[in-house]
Amino acid sequence: MTTPTKLAPTPVIDETARLLTEHYVFPEIAGQLTGLLQRRLTEGAYDVDDTEELARLVTTDLQSVNGDRHLRLKHHAAPVSTKRGAATLDAMRRDFDTSLGGAPRVQLLDGGVAVVELAPMLFPLEWAAEPLSAALALASRAQALIVDLRANRGGDPDTVAFVCSYLLDERTHLNTMHWRDGERSEQSWSLPYVPGARFGGSKPLYVLTSDSTFSAAEELAYDLQQLGRAVVVGEPTRGGAHPCQGWTLHPHLEVTVPVGRAINPVSGTNWEGTGVQPDIPCAAADALDHAHALALARLAA
Repeated sequence: MTTPTKLAPTPVIDETARLLTEHYVFPEIAGQLTGLLQRRLTEGAYDVDDTEELARLVTTDLQSVNGDRHLRLKHHAAPVSTKRGAATLDAMRRDFDTSLGGAPRVQLLDGGVAVVELAPMLFPLEWAAEPLSAALALASRAQALIVDLRANRGGDPDTVAFVCSYLLDERTHLNTMHWRDGERSEQSWSLPYVPGARFGGSKPLYVLTSDSTFSAAEELAYDLQQLGRAVVVGEPTRGGAHPCQGWTLHPHLEVTVPVGRAINPVSGTNWEGTGVQPDIPCAAADALDHAHALALARLAA
């Protein structure tokens, strides 16, 4: 059991406010949030006994203005590196090593319908390209494919493009990220070449979602839905469309600040706050059976 770590809240709040002011994708919201944090600090709202409780309180306040679920003060039970972004990467690496690289299940169902589960994250492409390629190439011969994102909580936009590349025939514009730093935009496209066989862009494709599906996993579902490539089955997703970066403020605390926003080339908007809305709404627990039945019916037709 981890012993609670006491801490003076002022340095954490001051640094959080500084990072918001310098990096948050919406500068006007950053101004509102820094004022709120400083006021709450002065009121004594953050005078608590341990870092976990401080993280909970600050996160609630950070998300109170515009509901940005990527804006968090995260508590880490084990001490984390002070290197920028390292706390998140270290946690991701542990998940990567225990999930077959983010593709824990490839299964063939009745009727030639394959299921590829991508969970718990879409890991950085330099880690995940090999296991994802193996899983998607194995499923490429199926008559229909179900991509299960119900337990996927996000990850790397480059990995989204990599997965999409197996599910399309031609190089396709998927998304555009607008970054605050330098006020620049960066387009994301599917790849002209992938290792292994593609499932391709014509056979039936279904994507399963839940209210836990988040961030980059939402982008994967949204991109394929907006292109008319996939039928989304399940529950509305959590609604986080802002890529973020992390800074360690204390051995047990990391603040994550969104530094960009996604704009889809088809819809002209994104899924922030609303989530990806399923084409076939149903309980997440029933989504696989629904998608399988839809696939069988389409193949029979």
